[in-house]
Formats: sequence, structure tokens, C-alpha cells
Amino acid sequence: MNEAISSKAGRQWLVDNLDHSTNQGQTAIPAVQKGCCQRCGSVCYARLPSGALYCRECVGLGRLDQGKYLVRQAASGTYPKQRGMTWTGQLRPAQAEVSQFLLEQFAKKKDCLVHAVTGAGKTEMIFPLLAEAFSQGKRAAIATPRIDVVNELFPRLSAAFGQIMVGCYHGKMEKEPAGEQLVICTTHQLMKYYQAFDLLIIDEVDSFPFAGSPQLHFAAQNAVKKTGSRVFLTATPPKDLEIAVKKGQLAEIRLKRRFHGGLLPIPKLDQYYRPFIGKKGLHPKLVKRIVQACQSGHPLLVFVPRISEIPIYLDLLKKEKGLAELKMAGVYAEDPDRLEKVQAFREGKLDLLVTTTILERGVTFKHVWVIIVAADDRIYQTSSLVQIAGRVGRDKDDQTGLVLFCYHYYTRQIQQAVKQIKEMNR
Repeated sequence: MNEAISSKAGRQWLVDNLDHSTNQGQTAIPAVQKGCCQRCGSVCYARLPSGALYCRECVGLGRLDQGKYLVRQAASGTYPKQRGMTWTGQLRPAQAEVSQFLLEQFAKKKDCLVHAVTGAGKTEMIFPLLAEAFSQGKRAAIATPRIDVVNELFPRLSAAFGQIMVGCYHGKMEKEPAGEQLVICTTHQLMKYYQAFDLLIIDEVDSFPFAGSPQLHFAAQNAVKKTGSRVFLTATPPKDLEIAVKKGQLAEIRLKRRFHGGLLPIPKLDQYYRPFIGKKGLHPKLVKRIVQACQSGHPLLVFVPRISEIPIYLDLLKKEKGLAELKMAGVYAEDPDRLEKVQAFREGKLDLLVTTTILERGVTFKHVWVIIVAADDRIYQTSSLVQIAGRVGRDKDDQTGLVLFCYHYYTRQIQQAVKQIKEMNR
């Protein structure tokens, strides 16, 4: 990185009104203007004891109120004009077509949508785009809603672009951005930037918490330079992007095949007429399905609707004869050992992982099978079911596998998920 580039280039941060000062290339604006937060765009309703308005929506990044200023550092300086790509792999023809589309949209400075099935190799498809941006001395970011995905992407991008400074940022890390040319971060971290990036790639754009969050969409817009462009990646596009495509406001390209050319596994349906958890333990048929899956030698993800159910399922599963010898654990979003457990499962140190929708997308486990308990629960939207099914069959040497939807009622979400998967396989 050129020494002329400050670690604060393209960033914004809060200062108190009593001691705020600006250096060259910096501007300071009132943190709240016309009742709106200038960091996340929310209308401020809450008040401090002093009567000053403050924003409750982005308080996790530091309380923003009427008594403070946002200081913004201009994205000045230049990066070396080098492709920086050390990845030597080859894209398949369908992937190369998507990659060329991205290059064309970037040249036009246009936003675009890549609608590709789970396991299509979206990460590799953006490599030529990133290399082109770096060859022009431009700065890029890849943002995703979930920490697990950030932690998975960072080593892959660092290896693929060994000559580029790559930064990794999310809420569980206590470090400030250092002006890297490529930033991998959660979408929440975008609130720390202002007109910083020439290229912003948002992965899993339909995922919580980005989907349905006006604050994060505001941050994603602000983080890009006025001359920059955004790329949206997803296997299940949200309605707002679909509408933008239909209106001709957003260019779209679709990819219906996985990188290895295989089909998406079709979910098997398993209906139950009694509760999954009864007075005598787990439903015998559910136990049988889990035992059969584990005896196959495949690591197994068991999805349950609620965090409170994880310890119950773990306790009951450990008492089953066919499962007693297996190494198992449970994981959820706020689990303090979440990252370690996910890594242990990835490395084969765990045989079975009971989880929530936190692992529905963005993570890859070799040879994994999945069982969704209570697939008819309202927590499972169509996109969630499609994404969970997409965890299976991602390896070129293991393109099939078990995806089992266990349910009491055949919901529209289940029906639509199966329909979408079959349509993508045509």
C-alpha cells in the first residue's frame, strides 16, 4: 500500500462536540441532522436525560447523539496498479460467462445481481473482477451479513490475492481498519466507511440481518464512492432486487449449475404425526433417521427452530444407543464458542452438530448431510430451506447426499423450496 494512504482513508468516526477537530482531507458533520442519524439513516426518536436525540439502531458502534459529530476522512491517495492475483485455477465456461458479465458491468460503473445456485463457485467468479479493479489501483470490499462467512472468505481471498493487503473485520474483533486495498467484513462494519470503495460486493444479500434492514442498506450505499459500483450475490434473491431487475434498473445474470456441473440434491420429505420431543424422548422415527445418517459416515447437521431446543436434542441424542459414541455439539449465533465449534466440525473433530439457521448459508463442510427438524416452523422461510439444502453435495467428488425435511404440516414454504430446487435443476 502507498504510504500516502491513511489508515483512516474512506472512514467515518464519532467525536465529542467539545474536542472535535479536523485535519486536511477531513470533514465534520452533525451526527444527527433533521432528526436522522447520519451513520445509519434511521429516524432518531429516543432521547437522553438532557433531551438530546440519539440513535438506538446503531448504538452497538458507539452512541450517536445530537451532541456529537461524524468526522469523515476522504478516500485520498493511490494504491499500486497491480492485479495481485496469485490464484492459478481455471473457471468453467459457465463461470467464465458470469465473470465476463461482471467485468462489463464494472466498466460501465453499474450495479448488478448474480443469481447463482448454492455451490456454483461464486467466490471464484469474482476473482477476475477483483484483479481488474486492483490493476486500476482501485479499492474493493466484500461484505456479508454473517461472521462465519467472513471467517471463511478471509483465508481464501488472502491466498488468492497474495500480493494485495487484505483486511478482515467483524464485531468479535477488536481492531480498527488499516486502509487495506481489499476488505472482508460484515455488513455492519460498512457503517465505519464513507465513500471508501470503488467496488463493493455483497454476498448472501438476502440473509439476515442485511435483508430487511434499511440501516444496513443505507450503510452499503454510503460505503461506495459515487463513481463506484456494487455487486449483489445470492442463490435466493430478495423481492426488492427481483423488482429492480424486472423494471430494468438492475442487470442480472443467472447460473443454474454448480461449479462441478452436478445437480442440487432434492429434499426428501418425512411427515410426522406426533411431537418430535415426547415424554419418552425423541420420536423413534426421527432417531432412526439420524442414526442412519450418522452410520453412513457423513458428518451431520441437524437444524432445529430454536436455541432453547439445542440442549434438549443434544441430551436426548447422547442417550441413544446408536449415537452414544459420536462426538456432537450444539451451536447458535451468540454461542461464545461458536467459531471454535464450527471449525471443529469442519475439521472432522465433531460427527454431529445441532444448530439453528445461523449455519443455513455461507459455510461449506465436506461430505455433509442435513436434517431439518420441524421444517414447517415459521422460522424456515423458502429461502432458508433452499439455502440449508444447498449445504449438501458441494464437493466435486461427492455431488449427492441426504437433505431431509421433517415436518407435521406440508407448508407453502416447503412446497416452494422443493419447487425452486427442481426448477434450478432443469
